[in-house]
Amino acid sequence: MSQKYYKKLPKSMQNEAVYKYCEIIAKKKISLFLKRFFDILVSFLAILVLIIPFIIISIWISLDSKGSPFFIQKRVGKNNIDFGIIKFRTMVSNASELGGTLTSGDNDNRITKAGKFLRKYRIDELPQLINVLIGQMSIIGPRPEVRKFVDIYSEEQMATLLVRPGISCSSSIAFANEGEILAKSSNPDDVYITDILPDKAKMNLDYIKKLSVLNDIKIIFSTIKEVL
Repeated sequence: MSQKYYKKLPKSMQNEAVYKYCEIIAKKKISLFLKRFFDILVSFLAILVLIIPFIIISIWISLDSKGSPFFIQKRVGKNNIDFGIIKFRTMVSNASELGGTLTSGDNDNRITKAGKFLRKYRIDELPQLINVLIGQMSIIGPRPEVRKFVDIYSEEQMATLLVRPGISCSSSIAFANEGEILAKSSNPDDVYITDILPDKAKMNLDYIKKLSVLNDIKIIFSTIKEVL
């Protein structure tokens, strides 16, 4: 099974290190099935419950600053395929013209008043439940990166693309203060690449090794604890 799946991967992911993780994943068929079932059930129910709050938040964002209440950004998903990640917009509509890809903490002057609140409690991430429902993401999994960071992945780090990216994961909890770290640097991209990305990738690879529904549930509770 692992060899058959491996051969279907894009050439950019075919290397010895990735193959070893394919063998790990091949032994987790039941866990992956239950994980996807859990994702569909939870995301569907959550979207139904949150429809009214979504409308209210959308109106608030629109009143607070010009532009769409939603922000769609190209990220890299499972099997190295790009997709549009959906978030509530927390920055001014022309933010990309005023700064880099990464956000340097809550003091970034591109962040709106509504955005500061939404980011503080990670409410801006909730629209990603739509990504989960349609199969682009999972509730729990490695956070999806932008293409320019994936392009510098090592051969082993490419294995993080064997699973669907998630709304939360152990690495995002560990680096909850990422914005504060980047805010202290004059070149956030360089700091992210040298000081943060390697550790996050290592934790994401460890997640794949331990992949199970029980571990996902533990991370969900850890995420809730971190937010609170």
